[in-house]
Amino acid sequence: MSRKMDRLPGKIISAVFFVIVFAFAALLIYTKLVPAKYLTIICGILVLMVLVVYLLVRKLRYIIPFIIGILLMLVTVAVMALGSLYIYRTVNTIDNITGVNTEVAQIGVYVLNEDAADSINAAVDYSFGILSDLDRESTDNTVNQLDSELGTTIRTVEYASLTDLADAIMRKKVEAIILNQAYLDVIDEMDGYSKFSSMLREITTKHVETVIERTEPQLVVNPDGNTNTDEMVLTLFISGIDTRGAMTAKSRSDVNIIATINTKTRQVLLVSTPRDYFVPLSISNGAPDKLTHAGIYGINVCMDTLGMLYEEDINYYFRLNFAGFINIIDALGGVTVNSDYDFTTGAYHFNQGENYMNGEQALAFARERYAFSEGDRQRGRNQMAVIEAVINKALSPELLKNYTSVLSGMEGSFETNVPYDLIASLVRKQLNEGGSWNIVSYSVNGTGDTQKPYSMSQNAYVMIPDYSTVDKAKDLMSKVRNGEEISLQ
Repeated sequence: MSRKMDRLPGKIISAVFFVIVFAFAALLIYTKLVPAKYLTIICGILVLMVLVVYLLVRKLRYIIPFIIGILLMLVTVAVMALGSLYIYRTVNTIDNITGVNTEVAQIGVYVLNEDAADSINAAVDYSFGILSDLDRESTDNTVNQLDSELGTTIRTVEYASLTDLADAIMRKKVEAIILNQAYLDVIDEMDGYSKFSSMLREITTKHVETVIERTEPQLVVNPDGNTNTDEMVLTLFISGIDTRGAMTAKSRSDVNIIATINTKTRQVLLVSTPRDYFVPLSISNGAPDKLTHAGIYGINVCMDTLGMLYEEDINYYFRLNFAGFINIIDALGGVTVNSDYDFTTGAYHFNQGENYMNGEQALAFARERYAFSEGDRQRGRNQMAVIEAVINKALSPELLKNYTSVLSGMEGSFETNVPYDLIASLVRKQLNEGGSWNIVSYSVNGTGDTQKPYSMSQNAYVMIPDYSTVDKAKDLMSKVRNGEEISLQ
């Protein structure tokens, strides 16, 4: 065998192996998820493997070393292939749930169930009831879409309130109504209108898209005056929904939590605001409404309203569907949640103290409010307890046992406008430093009352804020921002 032919297979094999290793290293760098020190170690090991394989396969006539080199290369390639699969799944999942910068208002056109119209074309000559003020921008956008689609100008009749609009179609003063789907649940909650939505049939739906605004987080300034892009204070609005439509659809927010996060001091403050809190919305010109109704007008209104209440700039939102949340908890293998009370809800009983829960149990725990004297306030605390339990489990090594299942469960359960690069920097920081975070939960308080909310046409139960608890929440937020250690003890 000539010297050239003796070394040619080894050169080809080594070159192919080098290209594969280079591509894998490039993939790791591209994800931005791996800290520099780990990248250095991984790349160093891979370069060493390339060198060892080259030394083993460089001469074909040494058949045993050659075979060992081939096997070593195949094992390394198999490990990199598996790693690439995990990386792809991770990056793809993060891409799917992050950077969601738009949401849609689902505006329905409704007729009575017994009406003959089965499409918008069949209703072209109808008169359409609309709201004169509430969510008017979405209504006008929908009317314009219908005019363009039908090639004519539809006849609209304006009504000042939800009950006036509902009465108009029930009494057949108009043949159809145009209404944001999120209002149907609001009308069903009003006295005398509990069956309203069941009387209607939707003949078409139009989507009105809105851009979700965001502000950049505040970088922590070190004593020397310098900043580190991995050290920041950011504020998230966590909105919990049980939406019937897409995650991006505007809907009432049943869970309203502000998370203030200091990545340098590794502190997270969760502040829960009851859904019935009676506060002015950012779009209501000072008129108070239930906080949950802010979601009808969009995530921007939710964040701006809470920003007004707590005098905070909220950087991003994080929306979770509690019905889909059970998939995450089951994929994690269950979570341990601390309960303030001993109580029973449905088929489940929870003890005061620590309770190990699967997804269904955690959902029941997070939804219950009637078992407590403080009702929705305690439900908010329980929801924060579940979120804290999930964070703690996700930061533990146990996550690796069910990693792919957790990734699958995340899609459809979460969405956020936090950019990918910020998520990546937080992952790098956690991998670099490891360890746990100090998570503190606080719930503002209030007094039950009966008032007329901005989005409703009659009196309803509301919660008048106890501003001493709001001030306490603001003080805790300020301490987290300033790097002070917080505790409720």
